[in-house]
Amino acid sequence: MASVGATEAAADSAQGEFAPPPLVKSPTLKRDLRFNVADGASYGVMVGGGETYLQAFVLAIGLGEVFVGLVASLPVLIGSLLQLISPMAVRHLKSHKQWVIFCAGLQALCFVPLIAAAVYGHISEVAVLAVASIYWAAGLGTSPAWNTWQGTLVPREIRAKFFAKRSRISQAATLLGFLVGGFALQYGKNTGDPAQVLMIFCWLFGISCVCRILSTVCLWAQSEPTPIPSNMRFLTLSEQWRKFSRGSSGRLLVSAVGMQVGVHVAGPFFSPYMLKELKWDYTQFAIVLGVSYVAKIACLPAWGRVAHRMGAHRLLWIGAIGIVPLAGGWVVSANYYWLLVLQVMAGAAWGAYELALVLLFFETIPESERTSLLTVYNVANSAALAAGSLIGAGILKGVGVSIVGYLWVFAASTLIRALALLLLRRVPMTVVLSDNVPVRTLTIRAASETLDSPILSGLPDQVNAAPEDK
Repeated sequence: MASVGATEAAADSAQGEFAPPPLVKSPTLKRDLRFNVADGASYGVMVGGGETYLQAFVLAIGLGEVFVGLVASLPVLIGSLLQLISPMAVRHLKSHKQWVIFCAGLQALCFVPLIAAAVYGHISEVAVLAVASIYWAAGLGTSPAWNTWQGTLVPREIRAKFFAKRSRISQAATLLGFLVGGFALQYGKNTGDPAQVLMIFCWLFGISCVCRILSTVCLWAQSEPTPIPSNMRFLTLSEQWRKFSRGSSGRLLVSAVGMQVGVHVAGPFFSPYMLKELKWDYTQFAIVLGVSYVAKIACLPAWGRVAHRMGAHRLLWIGAIGIVPLAGGWVVSANYYWLLVLQVMAGAAWGAYELALVLLFFETIPESERTSLLTVYNVANSAALAAGSLIGAGILKGVGVSIVGYLWVFAASTLIRALALLLLRRVPMTVVLSDNVPVRTLTIRAASETLDSPILSGLPDQVNAAPEDK
């Protein structure tokens, strides 16, 4: 149930790329917005060049293919559960900004043991899971608090355009990060010395660590006009669950979880399949990821127009139907060019699905409650991811770690996705006002289902409650 944001604002010129919108007159706000964009850019490099290649690193260091699939999912679930302390931490610190800075710094430190592992050529499975779990807890923990903080920092009249520009810059940095990472790893592989590949990983993780430190400094440099907004509601877990489990939101949540389970039966296993079974180069791997990521971003303005004209509910159906056959396409052929075409289709389908999903979830929720509900949204998404990956791991272990075993995993994923469409039929029509949502990319997956966090300040504060929720 990852979210995704439309980026309809055109890219700025090279000279004006970091310039604040023309409506901004306050010197303090101008400085804040520049540091805000710099934070997004450095964060994007960290995601593209660091976290994206964790699975590839685990493979290179000699851990098993089934474990590699699980390391992309179980830490996300553990991290989403650890983030439940975020509201309590914010209340204790009496500041959203201070909590975000702490989490960002902690996330930077998570790269240190990975750098050490690359240098020494060894790390245990337990250590990988622990480091990845802390990384995800810190990353997910920042999302609700950062959303609230940014809602007080960026004036309402410029939020949509500013966050659209920020998202585009951050996405470009992410793309640059994993493309450079892929070509660098291939250079190391071409030397024929496995130690050189590990040294490239060391550099990638080191650069990612530095970028997250720079991001943390940029966060620290921004002001906090209102540490705890007066209209902010800290919902309890039971209140959050009731908000999401009743009426149209509840049916949409069940449908989204069902689809995510099906998707992640296969999702975490595409990377080991490409790198180990198909024996692709790192360059091929990076290009496949890049093609789907670019396709998703390129299609978002068009999907935004579809949402505006036809409604987010119909856009959700378009995306869901497009997602169903994607894993099955990997069963049809392993030809590289066929899979490139398939990845373009995947990027387009996921763009439609994720945009519609976040619009339907969050625009119909009062602005003061959105950031609290983002926590349960993350937990539900992470639980679905972990459940799907465990099913996929069970199939792969049962059939055997081979090309045939992976094809069974992809086929099972396609079947469960198709069954999830039956759940989508129970989701009623809901009216929303927006046609775009800017996002922060948390990670990129080989199957195009990027994990993103919506920038909720980019949504309007009006609420159109569905009739069945009244």
